[in-house]
Amino acid sequence: MTQGELITFKSKLKKAGEQLITERIAMTKQAINNAQEAANSEDKSSAGDKYETGRAMGHLEKDMYARQLAENIKELDKLQKVSTDAIYTTAQTGAFVRCADYSFFIAAGLGKQQIDEQLIFFLSPDSPLAKLLLHKKTGDSFLFNKMDTVILEIY
Repeated sequence: MTQGELITFKSKLKKAGEQLITERIAMTKQAINNAQEAANSEDKSSAGDKYETGRAMGHLEKDMYARQLAENIKELDKLQKVSTDAIYTTAQTGAFVRCADYSFFIAAGLGKQQIDEQLIFFLSPDSPLAKLLLHKKTGDSFLFNKMDTVILEIY
């Protein structure tokens, strides 16, 4: 691949990550609305305590989703700041790292994703694996899934 094609590929990965996080944000907002509606519509019952417990559970659920929403927004902000328009020679934020059995994109913690029929691990720059890869070069090796893994390419 040419340098331009490599940069285009990394930009495509970044856009896919942004889309995934945006979808998570939308789903979390909907879950917050559903939890609020559930808490508001809890009927007053003759048991009394059941009503209060149902409302409290709805509010706890809403709070949990609100924390998830804040994390997703923070993750999207971090990803948007990642530069994909440079070719790197060492593993760092914004780098794509190809190994024989695995490929990694160090930008956001989105786990395994299927992009263009390739399985790519999206790593948060703060993750233990990204920190292990940090500053490694093509030809360097590291331990992953209890196997010695050699870096074939970084860009």
